Amino acid sequence: MRATVFRGAGKFGLEEVEKPHAGAGDAIVRVTLTTICGTDLHIVRGEYPVKPGLTIGHEMVGVIDELGPGLEGYRVGERVLVGAITPCGQCNACLSGHLSQCGHGAGYEAMGGWRLGNTLPGAQADFVRIPSAQANLAPVPEGLTDEQVLLLADIASTGFSGAESGGVRIGDTVVVFAQGPIGLCASIGARLMGAARVIGVDGDEARLAFARKMGVDVVLDHRSQDVVAEVKRLTGGGADVAIEALGTQETFENALRSLRPGGTLSSLGVYSGKLQLPYDAFAAGLGDHRVVTTLCPGGKERMRRLMAIIQSGRVDLTPLLTHRFALKDIREAYALFGERRDGVIKVAIRP
Repeated sequence: MRATVFRGAGKFGLEEVEKPHAGAGDAIVRVTLTTICGTDLHIVRGEYPVKPGLTIGHEMVGVIDELGPGLEGYRVGERVLVGAITPCGQCNACLSGHLSQCGHGAGYEAMGGWRLGNTLPGAQADFVRIPSAQANLAPVPEGLTDEQVLLLADIASTGFSGAESGGVRIGDTVVVFAQGPIGLCASIGARLMGAARVIGVDGDEARLAFARKMGVDVVLDHRSQDVVAEVKRLTGGGADVAIEALGTQETFENALRSLRPGGTLSSLGVYSGKLQLPYDAFAAGLGDHRVVTTLCPGGKERMRRLMAIIQSGRVDLTPLLTHRFALKDIREAYALFGERRDGVIKVAIRP
């Protein structure tokens, strides 16, 4: 079969590899639609370490091609959505509700739920083996298209979780730093949670325009204004919840400074190097601020609930799929996505 294989920093592309087969508890899914995540860019640039020879990608929808022993309630040919996080469902972490920190049958492992395209062959391929399939195959309801559900696998689940972990309440004002795919979904999630006003911050005019299109109430361009001062002016003292969706010192610090006393910083960014916390930004530790972090929630129940939101008509994520490619053109898709050309938000890739 064909697969997008990482060989080293800047070295990746489509190769012929052996098709996987299902062992006990596994399923083989034929990929019908996948996409590229910002984390995939970190991998191909050598900024996030994975083993050379790995098939990358962790967002997909497809059709069951093979079922291994031990699975119940599924059939070959059934359409399924698989989350980017594939927990075992049986370890201490999973049974305690921390599926993203899955310990694979034992205790806890930081980021242990993220396996596809990280420690196991991923989804930018013709077929992918799904581990612990009983916990991870979510049947797609009749009437929903691949494009309607694809982004639920990661960016919607992650973005929405930023609002959930932040404890957004009815009537809150929420500021979201960065309006890329994750930040846009965090903004949408804040509205779903009942926020009265959502403020989106970015420095890319195309993304600010897209945020307006997706219903963000106020957009601020950090290139031309003091966004912390403006958030405090608009809110009369600070936001109830700030969501950081980029992963830089500047956005983290600005998010913290934008909060009212007692507010919550919900961090979705992936950080590198040293992250510093200036004492004056959180009242020297006495401002009753809360800082929470979240990795994309996964598992089949999470996917079922997200698909129910789509099915009900509450959210339409298809506008975020701004570009479409065939799998054979995967390098071209990476170039466009990585360089943010042509107003790209997300790309749909069909094998």
